[in-house]
Amino acid sequence: MKPSKQIICGALFVATFNVFSQGGDLENHYKGLNKNHFDSTSKWSYHFQMTSIFQGHPSFHAAYSGNNSLRDSSETALSLTTTLFLGRKLWKGAGLFFNPEIAGGKGMSYALGLAGAANGETFRIGSPSPQFYVARFFFQQHFNLKSPKKDYQEEDVNQLRDSLSPSRITISAGKFSVADFFDDNAYSHDPRSEFMNWALMSNGAWDYPANTRGYTWGFVIELIKPGYAIRASSVLVPLIANSEIFDLNITKSHSEIIEFEKKLKIGGHPGSIRLLAYSNLSTAPAYADAVGRMAKGDSSLIPVLSGKQQGPHPGGWKYGFGLNFWQEITTNMGVFGRLGWNDGHTATWAFTEIDHTASLGISLKGGKLRRPDDVFGIACVVNDISQDHYNYLSAGGYGFMLGDGKLTHYGNENILETFYKFRFLKSLWITLDYQFILNPGYNADRGPVNVYSARVHVEI
Repeated sequence: MKPSKQIICGALFVATFNVFSQGGDLENHYKGLNKNHFDSTSKWSYHFQMTSIFQGHPSFHAAYSGNNSLRDSSETALSLTTTLFLGRKLWKGAGLFFNPEIAGGKGMSYALGLAGAANGETFRIGSPSPQFYVARFFFQQHFNLKSPKKDYQEEDVNQLRDSLSPSRITISAGKFSVADFFDDNAYSHDPRSEFMNWALMSNGAWDYPANTRGYTWGFVIELIKPGYAIRASSVLVPLIANSEIFDLNITKSHSEIIEFEKKLKIGGHPGSIRLLAYSNLSTAPAYADAVGRMAKGDSSLIPVLSGKQQGPHPGGWKYGFGLNFWQEITTNMGVFGRLGWNDGHTATWAFTEIDHTASLGISLKGGKLRRPDDVFGIACVVNDISQDHYNYLSAGGYGFMLGDGKLTHYGNENILETFYKFRFLKSLWITLDYQFILNPGYNADRGPVNVYSARVHVEI
């Protein structure tokens, strides 16, 4: 690690230590900061998070393995991320947000071999050494529409204290994650505090446009009303699958997303249902084209990572749909679920190799145990791929996450995840997590896999 990165890492950790050393009462310390620095005239927002996840799985049965297989012998992996969330108010309704981030470590088998990868804090990166990068850098403007009342927005992560109309238009432009705006879910969206599996933190069938670490450049427009919201965006896509480099030829490579959200109120309890549609245009090749070339002895599309190739199925365009809901049943219990589908003709380009998915889960708070900040969650996911995708993997092809060298016996990838998160200190949470994965990478000749995890999360 370069000296400059060491200095940055050290500064972030020293800042965290200094806060923890204030008598152990982080909440009072933070309230003091609010009183002195975050009054109604404050133009700044400051937040910090640190998350470390330790995972491992014992050895499991595997009839065969390939280049992208999850290792069948026992293994462990450790990941660490730290993020500084800075916000600056520019004028009424406008703000600028900057999130420097450091990430290190790796997922099990470098996040290979599972469509629903087990750790949402890790990415498909080559080096596990800590890396500094800018996660987000975007401008946001709220335009209040006529309304008889105003909502008071508290200062929060990438959110400034302001007085906003419940009816407004919001425009965000710059670098961000599209998952910051779309496919949100109150119980299953943040691997730093909720479920860890990729197929539970977002809709697995949504090949959402992003670089290796999950971010992109573009804009989002939102129409927000008291009972519903409509969002639309246009953003960049990677030049090569799972790449840090974006394709700047925006006339031929781009992604559009639109989402309708209906806010629910059942028995006095809040909820939401979202319908999402997306279209990706990229240089991604078609699976059918790759299989055809492989049959002729041409291995140029193994793996299907780059270069749109012309043929009977030229590829390059992928589209899909998603449904996402959550509903609070009681103060301490809520349910949630997702459905997702994409056409599955074109190679996965950014998120993960899932073409169809369904998930359902429940979240319970520890209110009755007099631990209102504790959370227990359990959810199941069923993942599937298209016929074209199956043909490619069966022929010995490799995507950027999957590929056992062949796929003799196919099976849906089924995942069960459960966790218990308890608040250890005022700003420190510890989570124990278990995942059972049947047919990893859609391969009935491998597994099942038992994944055990422990997560430490600091939020200031």
